[in-house]
Amino acid sequence: MNNGILYGLSLGPGNPDLMTRRAWALLQTDKVWSYPIRNAKSDSYALGIVLRAGLELPAEHMPLIFPMTHDAEKLAKYWLRAAESVLEKLQAGEDVLFLVEGDASTYSTFGHLAKTVAALDETVIIETVAGVPSFNAAAARVQMPLADVDDTVAIIPAGYGLDVIATMLDEFDTLILLKVKPLLDDIIDLLTERELLPHSRFIEKAGTPEERVITNISGLYGEKVNYLSLLLVKNPHRQRGEMIRGCRKKTVLKNVS
Repeated sequence: MNNGILYGLSLGPGNPDLMTRRAWALLQTDKVWSYPIRNAKSDSYALGIVLRAGLELPAEHMPLIFPMTHDAEKLAKYWLRAAESVLEKLQAGEDVLFLVEGDASTYSTFGHLAKTVAALDETVIIETVAGVPSFNAAAARVQMPLADVDDTVAIIPAGYGLDVIATMLDEFDTLILLKVKPLLDDIIDLLTERELLPHSRFIEKAGTPEERVITNISGLYGEKVNYLSLLLVKNPHRQRGEMIRGCRKKTVLKNVS
């Protein structure tokens, strides 16, 4: 018997209309649905997107627990447990859809799951179905082009810290900051200092019925925001190298003491 196929099924950030035709077609089949949850009592954000599309949860489905923790040892145990559950279905010849919000290739739990499954059985076929990331949906929502001509773009979790964010503001025309909740006040202070607040947009739960868009970022100071929040920041003040044969000459930033 041949193994089933494991699909990383990208669903977009929250609006069911942003699913691809490929994702929609796979959801119409009799494949096993699996989806991430934080704990045994929590809902699945990814599953919620599919249910809002009007589809019903099939009889055969698998919630997989991926706790919100930075404990690598604890996470590895849950990844292994989830991979073993999925592999059991795959080795029985069943295809498994792992439902993913956003895009399965971008800061997704699917990467860990796929890697662990492949380590357990290298013969398993794994397919990633591309989707719309939250920052693309957010940029479209606020009519903010992420890049034009030779602009540079960086995407980082805000958890890298203010020093990294400050450096990247100097090096990129557009900075996408994901998961800004823990550092939001500090980021607002930094953007105020850099005179970049007018060029920044805050989007929470992009594409969902609870979506929130804030253009006056300073008004968020001291507010507790959702974990699924991001900032789009344009830096029109960035120093740029001169054009040489259609390419930008690297700009060397001078230290100011």
